[in-house]
Amino acid sequence: MAEVLVLQHVAPETAGRIGDAVAAAGHSLRVVRSFAGEPVPKSLEAVAGLVVMGGPMGVYERDRFPYLNDELRLIEQALRSEQPLLGVCLGSQLLAHALGADVRPGAAKEIGWHGLTLYETAATDLLLSGAPRAFTAFHWHGDVFDLPAGAVGLACSARTAWQAFRYGGKAWGLLFHMEVTEPMVAGMVQAFPDELAGAGLEGQEILAHAASHLPTLERIATHAFARWATLL
Repeated sequence: MAEVLVLQHVAPETAGRIGDAVAAAGHSLRVVRSFAGEPVPKSLEAVAGLVVMGGPMGVYERDRFPYLNDELRLIEQALRSEQPLLGVCLGSQLLAHALGADVRPGAAKEIGWHGLTLYETAATDLLLSGAPRAFTAFHWHGDVFDLPAGAVGLACSARTAWQAFRYGGKAWGLLFHMEVTEPMVAGMVQAFPDELAGAGLEGQEILAHAASHLPTLERIATHAFARWATLL
Protein backbone atom coordinates (compact mmCIF):
# COMPACT_ATOMS: atom_id res chain seq x y z
CA MET A 1 0.00 0.00 0.00
CA ALA A 2 1.28 3.45 -0.97
CA GLU A 3 0.35 6.75 0.64
CA VAL A 4 -0.68 9.84 -1.33
CA LEU A 5 -0.28 13.31 0.18
CA VAL A 6 -3.22 15.65 -0.45
CA LEU A 7 -2.89 19.39 0.16
CA GLN A 8 -6.36 20.85 0.86
CA HIS A 9 -6.90 24.63 0.97
CA VAL A 10 -10.60 25.03 1.83
CA ALA A 11 -13.11 22.73 3.50
CA PRO A 12 -15.39 21.90 0.53
CA GLU A 13 -12.59 21.22 -1.97
CA THR A 14 -11.62 17.71 -0.92
CA ALA A 15 -9.91 15.08 -3.04
CA GLY A 16 -13.36 13.83 -4.06
CA ARG A 17 -13.17 11.23 -6.81
CA ILE A 18 -9.38 11.36 -6.77
CA GLY A 19 -9.51 9.92 -3.27
CA ASP A 20 -12.01 7.28 -4.43
CA ALA A 21 -9.65 6.16 -7.19
CA VAL A 22 -6.64 6.04 -4.87
CA ALA A 23 -8.59 3.95 -2.35
CA ALA A 24 -9.92 1.64 -5.08
CA ALA A 25 -6.32 0.99 -6.13
CA GLY A 26 -5.52 -0.13 -2.59
CA HIS A 27 -3.67 2.98 -1.47
CA SER A 28 -4.31 5.57 1.26
CA LEU A 29 -4.54 9.35 1.58
CA ARG A 30 -2.80 11.65 4.03
CA VAL A 31 -4.65 14.97 3.94
CA VAL A 32 -2.99 18.19 5.09
CA ARG A 33 -5.58 20.91 5.68
CA SER A 34 -3.61 24.10 5.21
CA PHE A 35 -6.68 26.25 5.93
CA ALA A 36 -6.85 24.71 9.41
CA GLY A 37 -3.22 25.49 10.19
CA GLU A 38 -1.85 22.00 9.61
CA PRO A 39 1.81 22.25 8.59
CA VAL A 40 2.89 21.29 5.10
CA PRO A 41 5.47 18.47 5.22
CA LYS A 42 8.99 19.43 4.25
CA SER A 43 9.61 16.26 2.26
CA LEU A 44 7.86 13.71 0.06
CA GLU A 45 10.14 10.88 1.15
CA ALA A 46 7.36 8.96 2.90
CA VAL A 47 4.71 9.28 0.15
CA ALA A 48 4.25 7.87 -3.33
CA GLY A 49 2.37 10.78 -4.91
CA LEU A 50 1.21 14.37 -4.42
CA VAL A 51 -2.24 15.89 -5.01
CA VAL A 52 -2.71 19.67 -4.68
CA MET A 53 -6.33 20.80 -4.54
CA GLY A 54 -8.10 24.07 -5.31
CA GLY A 55 -8.85 27.20 -3.33
CA PRO A 56 -9.77 30.88 -3.71
CA MET A 57 -6.25 32.19 -3.06
CA GLY A 58 -3.82 33.04 -5.86
CA VAL A 59 -0.26 31.92 -6.53
CA TYR A 60 0.73 35.60 -6.29
CA GLU A 61 -0.71 35.86 -2.73
CA ARG A 62 2.07 33.94 -1.01
CA ASP A 63 2.64 36.80 1.46
CA ARG A 64 -0.93 36.31 2.71
CA PHE A 65 -0.76 32.52 2.53
CA PRO A 66 2.86 31.61 3.29
CA TYR A 67 2.11 27.88 3.27
CA LEU A 68 1.88 28.18 -0.52
CA ASN A 69 5.67 28.59 -0.55
CA ASP A 70 6.00 25.28 1.27
CA GLU A 71 3.62 23.68 -1.22
CA LEU A 72 5.64 24.99 -4.15
CA ARG A 73 8.74 23.38 -2.67
CA LEU A 74 6.92 20.05 -2.48
CA ILE A 75 5.76 20.42 -6.10
CA GLU A 76 9.35 21.10 -7.14
CA GLN A 77 10.47 18.01 -5.21
CA ALA A 78 7.85 15.88 -6.94
CA LEU A 79 8.96 17.16 -10.35
CA ARG A 80 12.63 16.49 -9.62
CA SER A 81 11.98 12.97 -8.34
CA GLU A 82 9.35 12.26 -11.02
CA GLN A 83 6.71 11.29 -8.47
CA PRO A 84 3.07 11.18 -9.61
CA LEU A 85 1.62 14.67 -9.25
CA LEU A 86 -1.87 16.02 -9.78
CA GLY A 87 -2.76 19.70 -9.41
CA VAL A 88 -6.42 20.77 -9.50
CA CYS A 89 -7.51 24.40 -10.00
CA LEU A 90 -5.17 26.29 -7.62
CA GLY A 91 -3.01 23.16 -7.68
CA SER A 92 -2.66 23.45 -11.46
CA GLN A 93 -1.75 27.13 -11.10
CA LEU A 94 0.94 26.28 -8.54
CA LEU A 95 2.29 23.59 -10.85
CA ALA A 96 2.34 26.02 -13.79
CA HIS A 97 4.15 28.61 -11.65
CA ALA A 98 6.70 26.02 -10.48
CA LEU A 99 7.39 25.28 -14.15
CA GLY A 100 8.04 28.95 -14.89
CA ALA A 101 4.72 29.94 -16.49
CA ASP A 102 2.89 33.19 -15.83
CA VAL A 103 -0.21 32.88 -13.60
CA ARG A 104 -2.56 35.87 -13.46
CA PRO A 105 -6.19 36.90 -12.99
CA GLY A 106 -8.31 36.14 -16.04
CA ALA A 107 -10.60 38.58 -17.78
CA ALA A 108 -13.61 37.13 -15.92
CA LYS A 109 -14.24 34.33 -13.48
CA GLU A 110 -15.30 31.01 -14.98
CA ILE A 111 -17.79 29.44 -12.57
CA GLY A 112 -20.38 26.73 -13.09
CA TRP A 113 -21.04 24.19 -15.83
CA HIS A 114 -19.24 25.02 -19.07
CA GLY A 115 -18.08 23.08 -22.07
CA LEU A 116 -14.58 21.65 -22.25
CA THR A 117 -12.83 20.64 -25.48
CA LEU A 118 -9.86 18.28 -25.60
CA TYR A 119 -6.97 19.01 -27.91
CA GLU A 120 -5.72 16.28 -30.27
CA THR A 121 -2.87 15.66 -27.84
CA ALA A 122 -5.35 14.25 -25.31
CA ALA A 123 -5.99 11.26 -27.58
CA THR A 124 -2.73 9.69 -26.37
CA ASP A 125 -2.76 11.06 -22.82
CA LEU A 126 -2.81 8.53 -20.01
CA LEU A 127 -5.59 10.29 -18.11
CA LEU A 128 -7.80 11.76 -20.83
CA SER A 129 -7.46 9.33 -23.74
CA GLY A 130 -10.76 7.65 -22.87
CA ALA A 131 -12.76 10.88 -22.57
CA PRO A 132 -15.13 12.36 -25.16
CA ARG A 133 -13.61 15.08 -27.32
CA ALA A 134 -16.05 17.56 -25.77
CA PHE A 135 -18.02 17.42 -22.52
CA THR A 136 -19.41 19.70 -19.81
CA ALA A 137 -17.17 20.18 -16.79
CA PHE A 138 -17.43 22.04 -13.52
CA HIS A 139 -15.39 25.24 -13.22
CA TRP A 140 -14.59 27.62 -10.39
CA HIS A 141 -11.57 29.78 -11.08
CA GLY A 142 -10.58 33.38 -11.64
CA ASP A 143 -6.91 32.91 -12.51
CA VAL A 144 -5.41 31.54 -15.70
CA PHE A 145 -1.91 30.54 -16.78
CA ASP A 146 0.27 30.25 -19.84
CA LEU A 147 1.25 26.77 -20.98
CA PRO A 148 4.56 25.98 -19.24
CA ALA A 149 7.58 25.42 -21.47
CA GLY A 150 7.93 21.73 -22.24
CA ALA A 151 4.35 20.92 -21.20
CA VAL A 152 1.67 19.40 -23.42
CA GLY A 153 -1.63 21.29 -23.53
CA LEU A 154 -4.60 18.96 -23.28
CA ALA A 155 -7.84 20.95 -23.05
CA CYS A 156 -9.49 24.35 -23.40
CA SER A 157 -12.82 26.04 -22.81
CA ALA A 158 -14.43 28.94 -24.65
CA ARG A 159 -12.96 31.38 -22.11
CA THR A 160 -9.66 29.70 -21.22
CA ALA A 161 -7.00 28.46 -23.61
CA TRP A 162 -5.32 26.09 -21.16
CA GLN A 163 -7.64 24.03 -18.99
CA ALA A 164 -5.33 21.03 -18.65
CA PHE A 165 -1.71 20.13 -19.32
CA ARG A 166 0.78 17.35 -18.73
CA TYR A 167 4.43 17.77 -17.91
CA GLY A 168 6.63 14.75 -18.46
CA GLY A 169 4.91 11.44 -17.87
CA LYS A 170 3.69 11.82 -14.30
CA ALA A 171 2.52 15.42 -13.65
CA TRP A 172 -0.84 16.90 -14.63
CA GLY A 173 -2.51 20.26 -14.06
CA LEU A 174 -6.31 20.42 -14.33
CA LEU A 175 -7.77 23.91 -14.03
CA PHE A 176 -11.32 22.56 -14.24
CA HIS A 177 -12.91 20.38 -11.55
CA MET A 178 -13.33 16.77 -12.64
CA GLU A 179 -13.14 15.42 -9.09
CA VAL A 180 -16.35 16.94 -7.76
CA THR A 181 -19.35 15.16 -6.29
CA GLU A 182 -22.77 16.72 -5.73
CA PRO A 183 -22.01 17.47 -2.04
CA MET A 184 -18.76 19.14 -3.09
CA VAL A 185 -20.56 21.37 -5.59
CA ALA A 186 -23.11 22.27 -2.92
CA GLY A 187 -20.31 22.99 -0.45
CA MET A 188 -18.57 25.37 -2.86
CA VAL A 189 -21.82 27.18 -3.62
CA GLN A 190 -22.39 27.62 0.11
CA ALA A 191 -18.79 28.63 0.87
CA PHE A 192 -18.32 31.28 -1.82
CA PRO A 193 -21.54 33.33 -2.16
CA ASP A 194 -19.62 36.56 -2.71
CA GLU A 195 -17.86 35.09 -5.75
CA LEU A 196 -21.18 34.02 -7.19
CA ALA A 197 -22.71 37.43 -6.58
CA GLY A 198 -19.70 39.16 -8.14
CA ALA A 199 -20.05 37.02 -11.24
CA GLY A 200 -23.81 37.56 -11.41
CA LEU A 201 -24.55 33.87 -10.87
CA GLU A 202 -27.17 32.01 -8.85
CA GLY A 203 -25.96 29.12 -6.75
CA GLN A 204 -29.30 27.33 -7.00
CA GLU A 205 -29.05 27.31 -10.78
CA ILE A 206 -25.61 25.68 -10.58
CA LEU A 207 -26.97 23.06 -8.19
CA ALA A 208 -30.00 22.44 -10.40
CA HIS A 209 -27.75 21.43 -13.32
CA ALA A 210 -25.51 19.15 -11.26
CA ALA A 211 -27.68 16.04 -11.64
CA SER A 212 -27.62 16.22 -15.44
CA HIS A 213 -23.88 16.85 -15.80
CA LEU A 214 -22.29 14.85 -12.99
CA PRO A 215 -22.93 11.30 -14.31
CA THR A 216 -20.83 11.87 -17.46
CA LEU A 217 -18.20 13.77 -15.52
CA GLU A 218 -18.02 10.93 -12.98
CA ARG A 219 -17.36 8.36 -15.71
CA ILE A 220 -14.58 10.46 -17.19
CA ALA A 221 -13.07 11.17 -13.75
CA THR A 222 -13.21 7.57 -12.61
CA HIS A 223 -11.28 6.47 -15.68
CA ALA A 224 -8.76 9.32 -15.50
CA PHE A 225 -7.96 9.09 -11.80
CA ALA A 226 -7.78 5.29 -11.89
CA ARG A 227 -5.11 5.70 -14.58
CA TRP A 228 -3.24 8.19 -12.41
CA ALA A 229 -3.35 5.76 -9.49
CA THR A 230 -1.54 3.13 -11.60
CA LEU A 231 1.55 5.35 -11.40
CA LEU A 232 1.78 5.08 -7.60
